[in-house]
Amino acid sequence: MSKAFTKETDTEDDDPEVGSALPPGSKNYMTLTGYGRLRAELDDLVRSERPRIVETVAWAASNGDRSENGDYIYGKKRLREIDRRIRFLIKRLESATVVDPKEQQNPEQVFFGATVDYEDEDGPHTVQIVGVDEANASDGRISWISPLARALLKAREGDTVRFQSPAGLREIEVTEIRYE
Repeated sequence: MSKAFTKETDTEDDDPEVGSALPPGSKNYMTLTGYGRLRAELDDLVRSERPRIVETVAWAASNGDRSENGDYIYGKKRLREIDRRIRFLIKRLESATVVDPKEQQNPEQVFFGATVDYEDEDGPHTVQIVGVDEANASDGRISWISPLARALLKAREGDTVRFQSPAGLREIEVTEIRYE
């Protein structure tokens, strides 16, 4: 049987972003900056990377035997990955509720988009509460559904907040709230 008619092991229905699942029934909140980043990634995939890979695959296919042609095989696999990511980005961007932190009506309280300075036993820390797709803990951007962000929501400067972290019960003090 020809390989052209067999299904690959990679399924098209797999969620490519397992770690970025939204809770059922919740909105896909996103900052203006995060929306722009995802939009730029989508544009780059559609306008630059995908056409380049399609060109490589077309060239490799014109060389004849495809069964042992690495450029063709890996190019097709990369195309599937790119197409899967494009579908994911389109869905996320269509369902996004964009929030501009600078337009926050109540800057004395922590809400989505806030940049919060806090102190705990390890010293001072700064985090920004952002959408699921733009979270990056090493850059200080935490998802609004994380335990720390949920504990910080609606807190005010000077409040002491307790929350259950993976390391156990923690207590932190909010020192400053900004919307940038």
